[in-house]
Amino acid sequence: MPSKTTIERCAGLNQPGWLDFRLALWPDASADDHRGYMAISLAQPERFLQLMMYDETRQPIGFIEGSIRGDYVNGTETSPVGFVEGVYVTPAWRRQGVARKLFVAIGDWARARGCRELASDALLENVTSQRAHVALGFRETERVVYFTRRL
Repeated sequence: MPSKTTIERCAGLNQPGWLDFRLALWPDASADDHRGYMAISLAQPERFLQLMMYDETRQPIGFIEGSIRGDYVNGTETSPVGFVEGVYVTPAWRRQGVARKLFVAIGDWARARGCRELASDALLENVTSQRAHVALGFRETERVVYFTRRL
């Protein structure tokens, strides 16, 4: 990976690449839904972190979003816990250390806020994400199926 990549904290709703990467990662939500969540997270910088990575030409190549969770996080033993809400790397930049650098940055942020654990999740069918997490030093803790019913 070229050494001239940069990581920046998202500073506003118009952060280059942020909305596009959220839409790529979570395509079931509308752009308006994403903007709403983005605004909420930007308003709480002690609880949420959003980072973009750019190449030397300032093209967005990856992003990660994290939070500090005080509620129980499956498989963890401490509280609060840093939690990776989502990560996306453009296909051309995968397997080049982008995700690793983003995870290190989010881990440093969580550690500075008193967290002793960093947690994340992946869909059961997303084996690629599960493998990436293991390669990044995570260990699988639980497999959970959620249920709901109308009241």
